[in-house]
Amino acid sequence: MKKNVVILTGAGMSAESGLNTFRDANGLWEGHDVMEVASPQGFSKNPELVLEFYNQRRRQLQQVSPNIAHKALVNLEERFKVTIITQNVDDLHERAGSSNVVHLHGELLKVRSTNGGQPIPWYNDLNLGNYCQNGHQLRPHIVWFGEEVPMMGKAKEITSMADFLIIIGTSMQVYPAASLIDFVPTQTPIFFIDPRPSIKSNPKRMLQVIPEKATKGVPIVVADLIHKAI
Repeated sequence: MKKNVVILTGAGMSAESGLNTFRDANGLWEGHDVMEVASPQGFSKNPELVLEFYNQRRRQLQQVSPNIAHKALVNLEERFKVTIITQNVDDLHERAGSSNVVHLHGELLKVRSTNGGQPIPWYNDLNLGNYCQNGHQLRPHIVWFGEEVPMMGKAKEITSMADFLIIIGTSMQVYPAASLIDFVPTQTPIFFIDPRPSIKSNPKRMLQVIPEKATKGVPIVVADLIHKAI
């Protein structure tokens, strides 16, 4: 039986593909109060601003490609059961070829009705007047600040069964996603890949920090795990 590799990815995973990140000084939210463009209150106050903000993100996403780190993770599927739990709303993991991706914070290339229901694929601009089949305005399929994270329960269950955990490009400061590390079994090896790691290596916890960008650190960890599995 294949062992479970669970991978947690954040903005640093996609930054090297050219996508702006939340935490960088020149990041995604510059020029906007985050609550104006990423909260139910902001959408209610100025829906046109919010829709255009995500239209710009959607256009940018379709102009970039998966990077070396995205592609390296796909190789793990040959020898392990791999689940990627990502805080990112892009589809770069899927485009690289990963077959099992859980999006905690929603998906940029999907929209849903403001009245609820299942998300649907959406690749063009989303504007006021774009309605669902029941006549309700469509909104980005994004988990905004103050909203419930519906995939969190599934993510906790997956993480609790990890034989290996790889954390890539995330500060582990954003909750509830950051709490997932607490659900990993005590003896599960953890690899933390980030150029500015917020935690230190801890041999007792089997925690190894790789202070590198994703495109350099991920291939190293993937090659190591595959070698050990041979």
